[in-house]
Amino acid sequence: QVQLVESGGGLVQAGGSLRLSCAASGNIIRINFMGWFRQAPGEQRELVAGMLIGGSTNYADSVKGRFTISRDNAANTAYLTMNNLKPEDTGVYYCKAVLRPRSSPYDSIYWGQGTQVSVSS
Repeated sequence: QVQLVESGGGLVQAGGSLRLSCAASGNIIRINFMGWFRQAPGEQRELVAGMLIGGSTNYADSVKGRFTISRDNAANTAYLTMNNLKPEDTGVYYCKAVLRPRSSPYDSIYWGQGTQVSVSS
């Protein structure tokens, strides 16, 4: 079975940094997209950062210049480096992958379990 396992969340003070990781495991042919969506209190889930298989990236305006997404293709793992964190970055961060499992000729969407990021002012 394919799984996404997230780690790296925690409680930090404003101005601090965190690095999230999302590791995909299982029988995977290729990963076409990996990224993070954030669910802040009272807000809709929104795209924070994402990367396509060719390396193209997209960031929410609120995190541009502070967050960087990267990917280790050999390890099927994506990383989100978050610098200069602000209280408004607080929320649950969910990893999402669009990938082709060996068990299917079609792409499938998988979600990680979520990791809490809390930034104090």
